[in-house]
Amino acid sequence: MIARSSDPFNADFVARYGHAPHAIASAPGRVNLIGEHTDTSEGLVLPIAIPRITRVEVKRRDDRVVRVGSANMDGGALLTFTVGRESKQGTWVDYVQGTVRALMSTGDALSGFDAWIASDIPIGAGLASSAALEVALVRALRTAFALGLDELEIARLARAAETDFVGAPIGIMDPMAASLATTEAALFLDTRTLAYEHVALPSSLEVLVIDSGVVHSHASGEYATRRAEVDRAAYILDVKTLRDAFEGDVRATAAAIATLAPPLDRRARHVVSENRRVLDTVAALRTGDAVALRSLFAASHASLRDDFEVTVPEVDDLVAAAQADPDVIAARMTGGGFGGAIVALARRGHAREAGARIVASSGGNVVVP
Repeated sequence: MIARSSDPFNADFVARYGHAPHAIASAPGRVNLIGEHTDTSEGLVLPIAIPRITRVEVKRRDDRVVRVGSANMDGGALLTFTVGRESKQGTWVDYVQGTVRALMSTGDALSGFDAWIASDIPIGAGLASSAALEVALVRALRTAFALGLDELEIARLARAAETDFVGAPIGIMDPMAASLATTEAALFLDTRTLAYEHVALPSSLEVLVIDSGVVHSHASGEYATRRAEVDRAAYILDVKTLRDAFEGDVRATAAAIATLAPPLDRRARHVVSENRRVLDTVAALRTGDAVALRSLFAASHASLRDDFEVTVPEVDDLVAAAQADPDVIAARMTGGGFGGAIVALARRGHAREAGARIVASSGGNVVVP
């Protein structure tokens, strides 16, 4: 585990730069309880923060040079670029460059800086490690350069960094979760209006997250293809996004989706039905309805597997093992897909034991608890 943001600065920073940082900030990873691939269509999502964080330490420089290193990447080697001359390199440093570019586009003046990054969020596991990095970096720069940014603005900047510079067509959910979610309650978020509220988990349940070990990338071709298919389906249905189809008459919407050519019909069916499952899951959490939660998580996973086609065998096996475990109430894949993690709701006090059994039978690594 890494040092938390309330702790003193890391010795690594001083060892590499010869001075202490001006600012230290962090942001959590997240797991999405339900509402997968809906945020890119202005839909509904239900993430919750996990007790894994990315921590960023920053010190201002008098020139325009940025030096950045990571305890998790490239053996801690320092990489450099110049503020205002960011150039995409196809590596993790693009998330830093993209964040600087997004900040500069708002008119905020930045000089160069030294930065050190450390994280215990598994990379490529579908737990929003990139959003945590971007949000933590903006928070650290906000302090170091006295920038007047609130948490919503930070989330928007983090998304801009990833979509406009890195080239990953993500929605707003991950940066909003990194900026606003807590580990105590799920963040019920409307990604169209950005209205949100925190929904407490029933006291009888706790979250279990297992990383399949199959790494995915938001910038990969298949993720971008799904985004394009969803947008194409909305265009043919003559709606701005599939959020509008979800809000229409249920029977009329189902009939319209059925007229779409494959695979657009399946893609649209998933997004529309997943929005409904978010609403139903919020209701089930508020009443502690374990039977409904089990059914909703199972339906979500089946839809992601069969209609959206983003699961892989390793993830399907983990979900099946979790659904069969006596201490697991509900389980499904989570994140963008093509690898990553599963999320389960387990009986409180039994998640660790259940996770050990699931991993023993189907592989993977327990991330939470």
